[in-house]
Amino acid sequence: MEEKEIIRAMAALANSVRLKVFRALVVAGQQGMTPGAMAMALDIPANTLSFHLKELAGAGLVTQERASRNIIYRAAFDHMSAVLGYLTENCCQGSACVVTTVPAACDC
Repeated sequence: MEEKEIIRAMAALANSVRLKVFRALVVAGQQGMTPGAMAMALDIPANTLSFHLKELAGAGLVTQERASRNIIYRAAFDHMSAVLGYLTENCCQGSACVVTTVPAACDC
């Protein structure tokens, strides 16, 4: 993954609304969410949500799929994993990192 892509993803997440939307999509998993469900769950006006979803999609952090008359948004787990991999690639100078807490299981 190129540095330019990492910067774009990090910049997209450097906004409280976009971070909240992205985290909601991560929680939703592969089921994803419709914009209407997100707007209600996060108490975000539809036009504001639309703008932020466009920014997240442009950064490669969310995908969209048409399902009948709905659009389903999902977190782009592969892209998210690539960003995290890039950020931790040289972690601990090549030694195994010590994890002090056990993260919750992810069924992605």
